[in-house]
Amino acid sequence: MLADILPPSPVVPTVDFNADGAQHGLLRLPYSRDDSAWGSVMIPIAVVKNGEGPTVLLAGGNHGDEYEGPVALFDLARTLRTEEVHGRVIIVPAMNYPAFRAGTRTSPIDRGNLNRTFPGRPDGTVTQKIADYVTRHLLPLADVVLDIHSGGKTLDFVPYAAAHLLDDKVQEARCFAAVAAFGAPYAMRMLEIDALGMLDSTAEAMGKTFVTTELGGGGTARAATIAIAKRGVRNLLRHAGVLEGGSEPGEGTRWLDMPDGQCFHFAEDDGLLETCRDLGDAVRRGDVVARVHPIGRTGRAPAEYRAALDGILAARHFPGLVQTGDCVAVIGTVDP
Repeated sequence: MLADILPPSPVVPTVDFNADGAQHGLLRLPYSRDDSAWGSVMIPIAVVKNGEGPTVLLAGGNHGDEYEGPVALFDLARTLRTEEVHGRVIIVPAMNYPAFRAGTRTSPIDRGNLNRTFPGRPDGTVTQKIADYVTRHLLPLADVVLDIHSGGKTLDFVPYAAAHLLDDKVQEARCFAAVAAFGAPYAMRMLEIDALGMLDSTAEAMGKTFVTTELGGGGTARAATIAIAKRGVRNLLRHAGVLEGGSEPGEGTRWLDMPDGQCFHFAEDDGLLETCRDLGDAVRRGDVVARVHPIGRTGRAPAEYRAALDGILAARHFPGLVQTGDCVAVIGTVDP
C-alpha cells in the first residue's frame, strides 16, 4: 500500500473526523520561510457529523482564481446544522489555500498547480504535501467527492456539472446520477486534455462517486453561478442521503458530450481574440467560432477557427489577448 511506503503526512488537522457535531478548524502544514521560521500554511476545514451514514467531501479552490466553490462552501460550512446531517460532510472551501489567498491559478509558494499534482508527496513541495494529505487522509473517508471548478482568469464556461467516462460502468453510472442530481443548467460527459495528476482521476481510481463542475469564469463569480453552486451542493448532499428531501430543481439540465479532441480549438499564433459565438450559442460544423487577429501591424488577415462538430459553444478563452497554444474555444455536442 502507498501509505505503507511513504512517510507520514506533515499536515496536522485540528478537527476530529470521527466526532459528532459541527467543527471549524484548520489543516496545519508546516512551512519554514524567510518571514516565519516556524511558520505554517493554515487551510480552513469544516466537519459536520451526525451518527452513521455516508461521507461527502466538498472541495473548492483547487485553483485559486475560481470563486464559486469557495463562496458556496464557506457559506455551507457556516449554515449547515448538525441535526440536518445523516452521516458526515467534510468541507474544504479553499484547498490550494496559498493560491486562493493570492488569487492565482497556481501556488505563489512553489508555482504548483494542485490539480496536476495528485497523488502528491509528503516530502515534496507545499503543493505536493497538500495533494498527498487529500489523497491519503481525506479521500479514503469519502463515499462521494465534489470538486467545484470554474474557468478562472483565462477561461469562461457555460455552467455545468460533469463526470468522466469510466471503465467501471457501475461507478460511471453513479457519477452521472450524481451529476444529474447537482442540477446545473448543463451536464457534461467530460473529456480531459490533460488528466495526469488530477484529483478527478485519483478519486475515480479509488472507486469514489466523483463530480466536478465548470460554473463560469473570467476570474470572478456572478450571482447566477454562485446560486447554482449553493443549490448544487445541497442537492448532491440530498442525493447522497446526507440531507433529507428531494433535489431543489433548477431550470432543467441539458446534457452535453465531448466525444473527442475535435471539441477543442487551440491558438496557433499570438494575437487578439474575436469571439464569433457567445457561450451557449448553437454552432454547426464549419462555422467560424473565433478569429485571432495579428497585432504587430494593420492589414493582415486573422486566423479563423471553425467548429469541427455540431453543438454549442461550451467554453471560450477569456479575456481578449491569446498566446500560441491557448484554448480559444470548446464545442460541446448536445444530446438529442
